[in-house]
Amino acid sequence: MALRACGLIIFRRHLIPKVDNSTIEFLLLQASNGVHHWTPPKGHVDPGETDLETALRETQEETGIEASQLTIIEGFRRELNYVAWKKPKTVIYWLAEVKDYDVEICLSQEHQAYRWLGLEEACQLAQFSEMKATLQEGHQFLCSMPA
Repeated sequence: MALRACGLIIFRRHLIPKVDNSTIEFLLLQASNGVHHWTPPKGHVDPGETDLETALRETQEETGIEASQLTIIEGFRRELNYVAWKKPKTVIYWLAEVKDYDVEICLSQEHQAYRWLGLEEACQLAQFSEMKATLQEGHQFLCSMPA
């Protein structure tokens, strides 16, 4: 059976929202284990949880950002399917904007670093092509939203 995980692609914007989309920055976390890859916060679904509940819980556990500090962006949901640790894995992501640009990040032991990055830098750090494509699609989705 495939592993199932859910997460949030968290972003923030400088200054006046939706005026200049080049100001969008994505939050990526660097894993403490393995090859220290960079991804948005995500984690495995617990019994009885919905996918979105998992994404919000994992975000809180891994970054300290609570659901009340986020705005989930309606209409964007991406499912990635790949092999991790020799097992098939499905990860579902939603877009979420932090309400406070200067929100405090408190990493769990699962991660050793975090960075806020523009699209190009985020895609460079996200080594996997599926993750790069998801970040690009998320950015395009945000840029296409009416002001």
